[in-house]
Amino acid sequence: MRKNFGVQTWLYPMPVLIVGTYDEAGVPDAMNAAWGGIHDTNQIGVCIDPGHKTAKNLLAGKAFTVSIGDAAHVVECDFVGIVSANELPGKLEQAGLHTHKAEFVDAPVIEEFPMTLECRLVSYDPETGCTVGEIVNVSADERILDTTGKIDPAAFEPITFDPVNHVYRKLGEVVGTAFRDGRKLR
Repeated sequence: MRKNFGVQTWLYPMPVLIVGTYDEAGVPDAMNAAWGGIHDTNQIGVCIDPGHKTAKNLLAGKAFTVSIGDAAHVVECDFVGIVSANELPGKLEQAGLHTHKAEFVDAPVIEEFPMTLECRLVSYDPETGCTVGEIVNVSADERILDTTGKIDPAAFEPITFDPVNHVYRKLGEVVGTAFRDGRKLR
C-alpha cells in the first residue's frame, strides 16, 4: 500500500548548492539554492528568486559559481540560505567564509567548500527564477581526491537537503556499480 502526499517539491537526494556571485562593486555574495541539478550536457539549472541579490548579481555579471555543500560546513550552508545579502551585505564574512576569483569566470570560489562548478549564464527566467548556466570548469580541493586523482565522496562528505524532514543528510555508502550491475538481468 502507498500513501499519497499530493503535489510536493520532494526529491531525493536534493543537493545543497551554494551559488556565488559578485555584486556591481566586486563584493562576493553567496546563497543556498534550494532546488537545482544538472540541466543538460555541460549545464546546471538552479532556481533563484528574482528578489534575491544573487539574481541581480548574476544578471549583471553573467557568471556564477556553484559549490556543493559538505558536512564540515552545514552551519555555513544554512546561514547563507537564511540570511539575505539585501539585508546583511557582509554575510560571507559573518559566516567565516573566504573567497578568491574563479579561474574561468568572473565569480567567487568559496575556499571552504571543496568542490566548485564555474558557470557562464545561459538563461534566466524572471517569472520562475529558473537559471541555467554553462559549466566551464569543475575544481576540487586536493584534500577530497583519492590516490588516482578522482573525487572521493568519503573524504568530501557532500550533503543533501531532506525536504520532508527539513534536515541536511550526509551521502552514504556505495550500494552498487553504475552501468554494470543491471547487466545481471540480461
